[in-house]
Amino acid sequence: MKEAEILQVQRIIGNNVVMANTVNTNKEYVLLGKGIGFIVKNEGTIDVNDPRIEKRFRLEDREQWSQYQSILEDFDPKVIEITDKIIEHISREFPGKLNDKVYLALPSHLQFTIYRIRHGMDIINPFLLETKLSFPKEYEIASKIADMIGQEFELEIPEDEIGFLTYHVYSAASDVPVGQLVKASNIVGRLIEAIQQEKNIHFDQGSLSHVRLMLHLRYSIERILQGTSVDNPFVNHIRFEYREEYALAQKLGRIMAEELDKKVPEEEICYMAMHLYRLFQRIRR
Repeated sequence: MKEAEILQVQRIIGNNVVMANTVNTNKEYVLLGKGIGFIVKNEGTIDVNDPRIEKRFRLEDREQWSQYQSILEDFDPKVIEITDKIIEHISREFPGKLNDKVYLALPSHLQFTIYRIRHGMDIINPFLLETKLSFPKEYEIASKIADMIGQEFELEIPEDEIGFLTYHVYSAASDVPVGQLVKASNIVGRLIEAIQQEKNIHFDQGSLSHVRLMLHLRYSIERILQGTSVDNPFVNHIRFEYREEYALAQKLGRIMAEELDKKVPEEEICYMAMHLYRLFQRIRR
């Protein structure tokens, strides 16, 4: 029977993050797991197959190990402490396994955010309205998290930052990278701009037409990224009846395909055309 490999703890970064190496082969890892830092605090070692290890990152070379260790050691201990509390809060709101990247992405974001606020640097979030509407539950959780951060560091967390925290909450619960969420928001903005230029119209920020269009485009991007299709039995009818809107939807589809590097299904393009027709009908009234 093969002997279980033992990991020797090198550094406890926080309650959920530990750096360790194997005793026999000296392979180096970052271990992630709920409460794992507390678990190994007194023991000093842990079995490589311990079920409490939720994720194990292998650091392939000494340079990568040193870089990772440097990043982790640069974290303010108070940032690590509040991160643990935040992750615990998110876990209660979203039972189940969280995205492993939250253990490193969140403290990195918090440390930079706190630095910016303390030094009077503005935090501007051009996607705030879209974020609040697209992820209402996550935004509510992020608001509570902002209160926790504010109390811990005696800072006032601006609403724009709550929007960015919302991305981290959603990413932790859904496995969607924060960068992908930001990119989707950028694409929505580009699509709306293309519509305004094509039709020589302007949407008032937060107006009913603007909100409906924004959400429709956001959900369309999510479907394309997830590879799910919308059932649209009226494809041929839409192409013929809504030719102007269909041509614009094709243009939007090309922008999506370029930005996402994914094929946009014809059903999705026709669904956009139908939504554009309804949108323009409301505007003309």
